[in-house]
Amino acid sequence: MTQVTVSSKYQVVIPKDVRRQVPLRTGQKLSIVVKEGLIALLPDRPLASFRGFLKDMKTGEIREKRDRL
Repeated sequence: MTQVTVSSKYQVVIPKDVRRQVPLRTGQKLSIVVKEGLIALLPDRPLASFRGFLKDMKTGEIREKRDRL
């Protein structure tokens, strides 16, 4: 597990070994999620990056709201 230190300005540096594992670029926005005392940084992705992620889903697998009750 990699550790970082919080600076006096509450800043942290993402270590190089973590940056190699996650495709980040300078200037990229990150969303912060806090849940039960844990902090997660989630890279914002452009909407276009989601294109085609449902391409293998069959239309029969999509249920209407009335079918879920």
